[in-house]
Amino acid sequence: MEPKTTQPTFLTPTDYSVPVTNTIKFFAQSKEPDAMLWLDVMHRRFGIEEFADSLQRFDQLVYLHPDWSSVRMFRRIADYNNLIHAEDLKRLKYALDRITLPALYYDRLEFPSDYLMVLEEGVRQGGYHLTHVLLAWIWIQENGCELELPDGFIENMYPANAALINTDPIVTDLELEAAAFLCLAGKNELIYDSFIEQVIASQDIDGGWGSSKRWHTTILGLLYLLHAEFPSDTYPPMLAPKPA
Repeated sequence: MEPKTTQPTFLTPTDYSVPVTNTIKFFAQSKEPDAMLWLDVMHRRFGIEEFADSLQRFDQLVYLHPDWSSVRMFRRIADYNNLIHAEDLKRLKYALDRITLPALYYDRLEFPSDYLMVLEEGVRQGGYHLTHVLLAWIWIQENGCELELPDGFIENMYPANAALINTDPIVTDLELEAAAFLCLAGKNELIYDSFIEQVIASQDIDGGWGSSKRWHTTILGLLYLLHAEFPSDTYPPMLAPKPA
């Protein structure tokens, strides 16, 4: 069933509707600005009306924090017209930001000269660097950009992310990130079938997952479950489209 933003949040009962509903409630009072941008994605992709005001909530949270410069740069996920300058990309401090943010703005700013090396090193390092290379590739494609990558780079990146998900009953933040990003990339079939049951079984009573930085793990869990709740061959893009 293909989700449409004009339809109710849940169209039919499934094995996943209860854990999804519980997780939606988890974010009702959230004050994490990064979470708001992901909730906006879920509103546009799955029609989750509870998240319709996520961008406004994001703006309210960052208004009094001018030092949150990198957080503001990610606002482009929810607003096509969000602008930065080329110099902003040169000042990025964190390795994961250096992987993802150039991809988010490449349709208007050139990649840094060492960007291909950054992606290759991210895959070599594995872990969160690897998952963020996958996220960057999703954004590069959605922005209609071309990037000349080594032969086999993309073909190997997908199974490498899937290999981060193991059969251990303890579900980790990294596993959920790999699963959620594979879903965003349309590569759900690479996730082993019983993983979703492990995810549901590990959900806490408040609808969340994880013991630290719970908003992050819970965002990933919800993204993964929503793709299972609403399977489709074609989803709306992750990035906010250009206004008509």
